[in-house]
Amino acid sequence: MTAGLSACSSSSDASGDGSGKSTTIDVWLMRDSVSAGFQSDFVKGFEAAHPDIKVKVQIQEWDGIGEKVTAALASNDAPDVIETGNTQVAQFAQSGGLLDLSDKAGELGGQNWLKGLAEPGSYGGKQYGIPYYAANRVVIYRTDLFKKAGIDATAIKTRDQWIAATEKLNTGGTQGIYLPGQNWYTLAGFVWDEGGDLATESGGKWKGSLDTPEAIRGMEFYKKLQALGRGPKDADEANPPQADVMAKGKVAQVVSTPGGANVVIQSNPALKGKLGFFPIPGKTADKPGAVFTGGSDLVIPTASTKQDAAYTFIRELTGDTWQKKLALAMSYVPNKTTLASAVASDPGAAAMAVGAAEGHATPNTPGWAAVEAKNPIKDYMTAVLTGGDVHKAATTASDAITAAMNSGS
Repeated sequence: MTAGLSACSSSSDASGDGSGKSTTIDVWLMRDSVSAGFQSDFVKGFEAAHPDIKVKVQIQEWDGIGEKVTAALASNDAPDVIETGNTQVAQFAQSGGLLDLSDKAGELGGQNWLKGLAEPGSYGGKQYGIPYYAANRVVIYRTDLFKKAGIDATAIKTRDQWIAATEKLNTGGTQGIYLPGQNWYTLAGFVWDEGGDLATESGGKWKGSLDTPEAIRGMEFYKKLQALGRGPKDADEANPPQADVMAKGKVAQVVSTPGGANVVIQSNPALKGKLGFFPIPGKTADKPGAVFTGGSDLVIPTASTKQDAAYTFIRELTGDTWQKKLALAMSYVPNKTTLASAVASDPGAAAMAVGAAEGHATPNTPGWAAVEAKNPIKDYMTAVLTGGDVHKAATTASDAITAAMNSGS
């Protein structure tokens, strides 16, 4: 990824009023969010379509980006467009440093935006973040092991069918699934499927809600599935990296973003052509399982002096033409449900797009950052999976979430 890209270093910072001068906008994009090739193609296409606007892209690192964006928003020298993680928008909007784009939602096709990108892009009833791209978890599976077991992955539509298939795969030295005990994003999907949530808000105060009957049912299903996987109960999907575990050749399934398949193949090239994808199954066949929607939104700082040009940039990048190109180039889910067919030729992205229709985000409040910093959800999961009382553990975790959210906000 190039550190910066500008097609016209001699352009001025004029307002693009037809005088022959051009506006240069500074854009912050995140490391590896798009390829260098896509970035170059988009900038060239954008500048050709808008010759009065030049684009200078600066690539930012995810590590420490929250502090860097906060400082930029408080300064008089903020960039004009910033890519931010979808769940970070509330944190930045709270400071008053983001431009309210609510009146642009209709023009941008907001009625079709993915819920898991649009909802966290709003704060206090106003839309600050414009959905950019999404990614969510699917089931990556070994096509050869499924065939050997006589299982048709395309027929797995419900949780019960998923459990039955996984039990059948646990034979002949095959491990039906690898699911570590602290994969809390996957747990969140099961909780949402049951009608529960990680936390709820009332009267301006947030309260952890893992102790509700709905959320506990989600945890009980996770425990049932994890028991078939023989994964560690006190670690998450990064410890050890679950792609490395699958690459050893015995694991039939993992829950991951589709990109995990590439990591598996890099570690074990013999598995090339032997990996497939299907959406996480739901409680009933007519609805896929709920998933956490990761991804990014685009925002405009109020300190930007080139907000019109910045909006034009966002309108183009999040519009249908470039969204289709981005989805194919990066195997992302486009920002609108109406564009799901754009990734039909990409099996992993197509499976993501099905799940994205049931996408959710973490609680939309700046205080959620304090929860993830300590993450009592992981401790809760380990406590339950190692034999602890689910109701007691859920109450403890909910109390910790409540304290963290209200102190963090």
